Amino acid sequence: MTHGASVKNMMSLMASRIDAIARQISSGEIDAFLAAILDAKRIYVMGAGRSGLVAKSFAMRLMHMGLTSYVVGETITPAIGEGDLIVAFSGSGNTKTIGDIAETAKSLGVKVALISSNPDSRIGKIADFVIKIETQRDPVSCDAHEYEIRQMLGEHRSFAPLGTIFETSSLMFGDAVISTLMDMTKTEESDLKRRHTNIE
Repeated sequence: MTHGASVKNMMSLMASRIDAIARQISSGEIDAFLAAILDAKRIYVMGAGRSGLVAKSFAMRLMHMGLTSYVVGETITPAIGEGDLIVAFSGSGNTKTIGDIAETAKSLGVKVALISSNPDSRIGKIADFVIKIETQRDPVSCDAHEYEIRQMLGEHRSFAPLGTIFETSSLMFGDAVISTLMDMTKTEESDLKRRHTNIE
């Protein structure tokens, strides 16, 4: 197999895995999350590492929607308070810095939403809304696919830092949420474009 074929196989495998993950997400959890976003005065988004990059992408799209959104940790992010929603992206649900912030927000009367593979986690236990991004996998018979799945999930020793499935699924989930919110609020793509940066 060529390297190019390996890349294409990996993309196809990831797409099929994300499709399976999407089918397992609870529609009720999604409905509650959508309602929380629309009800919130302001939306604060956070995550660490690669999950933090996904969080920033989601915050940007919320801004494009015309919603008031901030990224936790940025210098211009204002104080949080009652009526606000904080959305945490954390595969483990136990990331210390994210957990500390979530607990502080909760103590201030803020609603907490968690996007995670582990609802039964430190953040999951205090969250008002939890979206479970299931990353467990079914056994496969093909050795090549077994190797590729291990790479995606970060289970292979040489690729332990990778584990892309949670972050990729979360990114797609966030974009799907924005598309659905656009339908719910009758927002046109032209409305988003008007809010897109024009000083790059």
